[in-house]
Amino acid sequence: MKTIGIIGGMSWESSALYYQNINEMTKQKLGGLHSAKIILSSVDFAEIERLQHLGDWTQLGEILTAEAKRLEQAQADFILIATNTMHKVADIVQNAIQIPLLHIADATAKELVKKKYQKVGFIGTRYSMEEDFYIKRLEEQYGLVVITPSKQDRDNIHRIIYEELCLGKILPESRETYIDIVNRLHAAGAEAVIEGCTEITLLLKQEHVIVPLFDTTYIHAKAAVDEALTPTL
Repeated sequence: MKTIGIIGGMSWESSALYYQNINEMTKQKLGGLHSAKIILSSVDFAEIERLQHLGDWTQLGEILTAEAKRLEQAQADFILIATNTMHKVADIVQNAIQIPLLHIADATAKELVKKKYQKVGFIGTRYSMEEDFYIKRLEEQYGLVVITPSKQDRDNIHRIIYEELCLGKILPESRETYIDIVNRLHAAGAEAVIEGCTEITLLLKQEHVIVPLFDTTYIHAKAAVDEALTPTL
């Protein structure tokens, strides 16, 4: 079994889901008392959020690179960045280390392609919805057509993530807001919707909407388990 390195804490609410999902899937695959080999490096999200707000992605890249190097030195076999938004600096991190970085967009896109979806909705932080580091990767490398919500809907999604979900607040009225947004994406032609922020799964479940949801937290965790249990050649 390979050792999984996780850069977490962005927020710790979703990092806890990663830990739970990875260990549950490892137990399902191996049985008995098996659990995953994990090294977790957890950052202070207040510092990360402040730099995001300032647009200082250079410093953010330096912070995550330092964490990745620490995990590499601790003998992790590969690394996860346990958040969608911070994959904006994924290439910078990967270029600074010798072990693989398992990209969340790649894992998600492969699941969509496998199920033959082409036109998909995307909800996440404002950074992920409005910049091209994530959506462009889905479109150019996997041939997906990605649609995003209106500006007002994007603002509401972003606010709920940072002011509620990252603080562990799960409010029924916010769930209704998300349901309405997802339904609008479905009406606009989305065959499926990507939950492109690792906290969204805390609020919105498949049972709440008709259109298929792709939970990036679960998908990324599953990809990590598959990689960890694949023998090294």
